Amino acid sequence: MAKATATKDSAIDGSPFISASEALIVQLLCGCSLAFSLWVANSVYSIHLLTDPSNTLLLIWIIELPIVILLYSRYRRNRKRCTYLRAVGRGLLALPAGAAINFLGAVALGAPVTIQYLPKTVNWSLMMSVFTTVPASCVLGSSWADWRRIFAQTKPNGSIEYLICLPAHGAVIGGWFGAWPMPLDWERPWQEWPICVSYGAITGYLVAMVASLGFALAHNRSCLPKRD
Repeated sequence: MAKATATKDSAIDGSPFISASEALIVQLLCGCSLAFSLWVANSVYSIHLLTDPSNTLLLIWIIELPIVILLYSRYRRNRKRCTYLRAVGRGLLALPAGAAINFLGAVALGAPVTIQYLPKTVNWSLMMSVFTTVPASCVLGSSWADWRRIFAQTKPNGSIEYLICLPAHGAVIGGWFGAWPMPLDWERPWQEWPICVSYGAITGYLVAMVASLGFALAHNRSCLPKRD
């Protein structure tokens, strides 16, 4: 009965219902794929963010991308008009678009633009796109009103939108705080772009993923019918 009620509420705005267990599986798989990419970088290629940030970031977004797209495309809006393959295509198109936005934002905030740092910035931007714009594109499509509500106004509506909104904001905020040590005169190798920013973004993303599960669970409980 509770699930039927939540499903009915979701049908009003075109969002599919996602249960607490499904939300847990989605976030767990995304988190595990991120951990797996770091393991592959360290164990298979003997690299990490400190020694080879460009290739490590490359492995992160390449491994994370298909998991994110395949999972979030299941919860696309307006399923009658949007097929699963179309949602997958939207996610693939969102990758370079989101990377371009993150790239320009990073450069505007002081990221180096020399040839030496270009591959690092590009791969960092692609990773951030996987964290932010790709899930939203798979679910929301090109609905500008929904994008503005979630990202500009931070007003998610529904469990799946919490799974999109909070990790995206967590990655951006984490990257912002991770950039603070860069200009300090500590002369540490991890202060170089984009090492500490990447650590901050990944940490913020993972913390916000856990928080999003709590909000999704609370939202699902609020949809339960009141007992007499």
